[in-house]
Amino acid sequence: MTSDPGGEGARGTPGDGRAIQSEADLPNGPSAGAAEDHKSFLARHKRAATMLLLGAVTFGVVYYVLPQIVGLGATLRRLRSGNPWWLALCVPLEALSIASYMALFRGIFGSGDGRIGWRASYQITMAGAAATKIFATAGSGGVALTVWALRASGLTAATVAQEMVCFEIINYGVYMFALAIGGFGLWFGLFAGRAPFWLTVVPALFGVAVIAFVLMMHWVAGPTEGFLVRHERRAKGRRARWWHRAASVPRSLEAGLDTAVELVRSGNRTWLFALPAWGFEIAILWASFRAFGPSPPAAVLVMGFYVGTLGNTLPMPGGIGGVEGGMIGAFIGFGVDGSLAVIAVLAYRTITYWLPLLPEGIAYLRLRHTVEDWRAHPAQAPEQASKRTGMEGARGPA
Repeated sequence: MTSDPGGEGARGTPGDGRAIQSEADLPNGPSAGAAEDHKSFLARHKRAATMLLLGAVTFGVVYYVLPQIVGLGATLRRLRSGNPWWLALCVPLEALSIASYMALFRGIFGSGDGRIGWRASYQITMAGAAATKIFATAGSGGVALTVWALRASGLTAATVAQEMVCFEIINYGVYMFALAIGGFGLWFGLFAGRAPFWLTVVPALFGVAVIAFVLMMHWVAGPTEGFLVRHERRAKGRRARWWHRAASVPRSLEAGLDTAVELVRSGNRTWLFALPAWGFEIAILWASFRAFGPSPPAAVLVMGFYVGTLGNTLPMPGGIGGVEGGMIGAFIGFGVDGSLAVIAVLAYRTITYWLPLLPEGIAYLRLRHTVEDWRAHPAQAPEQASKRTGMEGARGPA
């Protein structure tokens, strides 16, 4: 989803504000000219078709070939013996997770002109998830596609950058607080379950460090930016470009943090949708365990989910393997039966990763038409960030 959430995450996967690219760098973005209208359907949607084909081939390899190579045949055959009612429950839970993520997206990016309404929020959310699966590293593909769509809607670059950072802070703030609360809670015996140091205290400290770093930008963004700019002026070539990009991060974090704080203070409760967006993803993993056996204690389930999801930051082809390996390894480290962990995680990933592929692909195609319509009928005047951060209560209807 989502994030991840579920970090899958445009949804539920850890994002990176620095992944925002220029429009010319985006896949099938604005660089496509009028000549594209004369291409065949397959040529115009080559990347989407490739993604669907890759998904089908990979599923076949994972399900039919890999078990014969590594001896997981007996374990994977248990997929057919799972309780169908628990597995069926996963489908509406996934729909609720997607819906919550859409509501969060619309709450932050929705505008009075109605362009980023429910329909556009659905298309961008689902298409972003597809892009994240193609470019899996830290959700950069989903971020790039989202920026492209938002810019096409008429929002200024400054507004998009500011609200993208706000969105990431709210979405992954839940992630980091969960790591801190779950990790320390298990370590100090507040929650039931085993508490290996490397799977509890270390992730908890990481979550606290990230939270502290972002909050600190409210006070140190200016001095930090000045420090980085001075290094940029002394450097040359590639190093100068690296320092230039680094110097933009503190101010971006500060602006996004201020926007998030204003959103919370405004009385607009849409930011709370980040909680069910992640929560329903974890509920799918819980139901997947119940389909084949007992579920781990709640805190272990949460920590196994979030620690394992960090595997999505690895540049694996199509994002496949990192999350599965991370989750399975985390649960085994928490003392969960290895066979049960493998089968439950594979069922979870089948439902959250593979099942939405078709609607995600369709949403991507529909989003292209939506963007073409936006470009053919541009907004009268791009909205300015100052008008959008006032947060006049709930966003206007769309």
